[in-house]
Order: sequence, then structure tokens, then C-alpha cells
Amino acid sequence: MEILRNIARRKLRSALTISGIVIGVLALTTMGALAENFNALLDGGVKYFGSNVQVGPPDGQSTFLLPLSKIDDIKRVDGVAAAFPGYSFQMKPGAAPSFSFGVPDTIVATSPDENNWTPFKISTASGRQLTATSSGEVVLGSTLSKEFKKNVGDTIDLPVKPTDAKGDFVNHPFKVVGILNPTLTAPDTFAYISISDGQMLLKDSLPGPLQSALDVSQITEGITVYGKPGTSLSDLDKIADRINSQIPGVKATKPSQLVDAFKSGGAVFTGITTAAALLALVIGGLSVVNTMFMAVAERVREIGLKKAVGATTLNIMGEFLIEATLIGLIGGLVGYGIGATITFVVNATTSPGASTLFLLTVRLTLFALGFAIALGAVAGILPAFRAARLDPVTALRNE
Repeated sequence: MEILRNIARRKLRSALTISGIVIGVLALTTMGALAENFNALLDGGVKYFGSNVQVGPPDGQSTFLLPLSKIDDIKRVDGVAAAFPGYSFQMKPGAAPSFSFGVPDTIVATSPDENNWTPFKISTASGRQLTATSSGEVVLGSTLSKEFKKNVGDTIDLPVKPTDAKGDFVNHPFKVVGILNPTLTAPDTFAYISISDGQMLLKDSLPGPLQSALDVSQITEGITVYGKPGTSLSDLDKIADRINSQIPGVKATKPSQLVDAFKSGGAVFTGITTAAALLALVIGGLSVVNTMFMAVAERVREIGLKKAVGATTLNIMGEFLIEATLIGLIGGLVGYGIGATITFVVNATTSPGASTLFLLTVRLTLFALGFAIALGAVAGILPAFRAARLDPVTALRNE
């Protein structure tokens, strides 16, 4: 009966130990998937803003607009290879703010030629991209197409009219000519329109007196500047400095400043989520150590008998290390499986207009399982070493 009770106690302790690893890996998987999703969004920003120079009105200027003629001036700056105007508008003006890790739904007007210069390429899942002569056409990001249930050939009114819209609210019908492939970044929530249509929406957004006073075909909200293909980040910074020194009435932001802002945000978020998950794993590791030490204490006679019949120190250590590693492996597989299921269910039930919260990657999978196995193995070293050092004669005499 005593033997059966010992076996039952061992199984119970093993189950409790595995549950500790399960909880830790579950936390690491879910928190890690949250961080991976957030970092994918930031990586898109790093890739895009690290390839160009953003030019806007100087600080302190009362207007948020620039003359289009500045583009020709900027193109004459040494190192500048291309420059494009750009416009952006809220897709759902007046909508109540909601929490989201993604970028708000935005209407973006830019030249289709810009896609030839940026390393951050967007491609269509169906339909086509805009052309230089596009008018009244829109290409929707993958998230937007789901949110508004639009396919190629459908029509959508932009901006989207709010329920409490004023009587002077204006929007226009656009024909959907393309749906983008998912990027896990900002373009998923973008609606791309042509420059001429962007200028039309700009005019609609201006106060009444300015609509007739300003020629919107001659102004832009911002300018995106590119160097020659392969231009380094430091050289782009130098281009920004030259634009600021040579072109009055504009402010060129160094791309390194934008890249650093994205990277620092990602580092802080990843650090917080990873630390919380690793803390849970360390607690699980301590439970492995405790279980293995108790296993050694209960199996003193068994260890003594094995040594008496010729088992070496390495044999004993190997036996306990394998047992601890298996605990880590089983706990890791179960914890990862539960965590992956949670992320899948939450992503699948996310509303069509919201960005998904989790992203499971191969890197995260290997890290979660590898860490659980390594944790089990490392946690078993001290108990295994203690078992291997037991003197067989003393062990048998004490029993």
C-alpha cells in the first residue's frame, strides 16, 4: 500500500508541476502573440518611414497646407530622386473613438507611382491598383473590405456619413477596383484614392470661405521624398537637412527620428509582455525543481540499489534530467496548444472592422517550446546532481 501511495503522490506532484509549466507557456504564448502583432505593425512603419523623407509645413505655421510648387523645388535638392504629394482624411469622421492596436480607418490619396519607390510594397488580392488617370475609384485594405463587406465592382461612399451628420456633410461614391492583400500593418485600414480625388475631398473639408479662395489643385497636405534606390537612412537624414536649409516654408523630418520612435515603442511593449510571461515560466521552473528534489528524497533506496548493481553517476543524472526535460516538454506542448487556441478564437471573433490582436509566428512557437524544454532541463540539474552524489551504502543503510 505504501508503494501505491508513493506512486500516487509522484503522479500528483508531476501533474501539478506540469500545470505550472502549462500556465507559464500559456502566458508566454498569448502575451508573445500580442507583442508579435504589435511589432508587425511597427515594423511596417519602420520599413516605410525609413525609406523616405516626410515634408510638411514648418512648425508654427497657421495653415496645414503646402504649395505643390514646393515639389519641383525639392526635386532640385541634391540626392532627391522623386517626390510625391499626399493627402489623408478620416474615413469615419465623427465616429466615437475605440481602442485598437491598429491604425484608424483612413482615406489616403497618393500617386500610384509611389509604390515603385517604396520598399514597403502593397499588392492586390483581387482587382487592380489605381492608375494615373483614376477618378472616382478606390482600392480598399483587407480589413476595410471586410468591415464594409465590399468586393471589386461595389460602390462605397467616402467619407462614411456619420449618423449625426450635419446638413452640409458631403461625400462621394467611389467604385471599388481593388482589394489589397493583408499586410498586418497600416494599409489594411487604408482606402486609397487618386490625387485628384484627394484634392476634391480636401476642398470639401475646407471652411466655406476657403473653398472658393483656394485652388486645391495647387496645394498639398504633405510631400513624400525618395532618394535613389538603396539610399541609406543616414543619407536620407542628410537629404532632410538639405531640404530644410535650401527650401523655405517647409519642414523635412529626419527619417531616423521616426524610425527610432517606432522601435522604442516596440521595445517597451515587448519588454512588458515578455517579462510578465517569463515571470510565470520561472515560477513554473521552481515547481520543477521542488518536484525533482522531492523525487530524489523519495527514491533514495531505488537510487542506492541502482548504484549497487553498477549504475554510474552519469546514468543517474541522465535519468533525472530526462524526467525533468519531459515535464518541460509536456507542459510546453499543452500550454502552447491552449495559448494558440485562445489566440485563434479571439482573432476569429474579432469584429470585421477591428484589427486582430494576436499573431502567432514560427519564431514565437520555437521560443515558447524551446524555453519550456530548456527550463525543465535546467531545473532538473541540481536534483539530478544530488541524486548522482548519493552514496549507495549510506542510502541503503538509511532505508
